[in-house]
Amino acid sequence: MPIKTIVIMGVGDMGHAVGQALRESGFDVISCLNGRSEHSRTLAKVAGIRDVGNLELMVSEADIILSIMPPSAAEGFGNDISAAIKASGSTPMFVECNAIAPDTTRRIGASIHAAGAPFTDAGIIGSAPGRPGSPPRFYASGPDLGPLLELDGKGIKVMPVGDEIGRATSVKMCYAGMTKGMTTLLTAVAIAAESLGITEELGAELASSQAAAYDAMKRAVPRLPLDSGRWIGEMEEIAATFDSAGVTDKFHQAARDIFLLLDSTPFASETRQTFDTTRTLEESVKVYVEHQGQG
Repeated sequence: MPIKTIVIMGVGDMGHAVGQALRESGFDVISCLNGRSEHSRTLAKVAGIRDVGNLELMVSEADIILSIMPPSAAEGFGNDISAAIKASGSTPMFVECNAIAPDTTRRIGASIHAAGAPFTDAGIIGSAPGRPGSPPRFYASGPDLGPLLELDGKGIKVMPVGDEIGRATSVKMCYAGMTKGMTTLLTAVAIAAESLGITEELGAELASSQAAAYDAMKRAVPRLPLDSGRWIGEMEEIAATFDSAGVTDKFHQAARDIFLLLDSTPFASETRQTFDTTRTLEESVKVYVEHQGQG
């Protein structure tokens, strides 16, 4: 049966943009906004995502559910949907798209399967639809990718990586472990340099010998508090993934500590719409140093 109605949960920066792209491709896109923030409600309105009021009604209308939310909320939401599936008698495809460890994905999949619904593992890499660059890649694994493949080319690119649940999230965890891990290392270096009083000297050397890394530091480090709240949980999931692979989890546990620090600063309350684009690396790091020990 062709996909007609798609659930987006939750309606954040990525979720609302994916929902808008799918709606503009002709799908009916719905969500349940009970208990959601005013910011999420505004994004849903902008994207044209219809609020259906409660989870059971949402599940009963859905052909496919895309779970796109902070990692810390993923497993609880999966269990809530499992209960709603049992209560409603409807069995839409559940697609787990969050930045979580393969073992977490498998637990959610077991809960959804126990309720009688199909499950697909997915990991999102790339910018939200509508931003410069290629559409986000939805790496996907599981025994039945048919429903998700119907969305390919509708603002997202679906990338099958096999039948085994956990393969797609493994791709996401290793990729984010590198990209976000590198950005966190740049942040830690900048904080250490400021604390040691050698920011100017280090900046001059980086500009001379590591220009690309220094440019990345100046671009990324002031923006990191925007995502720090979500990425605390993601670092924990990456650490768990590495540990399950026999690799030390200490690097990403340390990255988690950096995000806890950034989340304690006033900058963490900014959004992409309110971010101060004039704030420099040096101005940002001075505030980070002031908040050390408060995260």
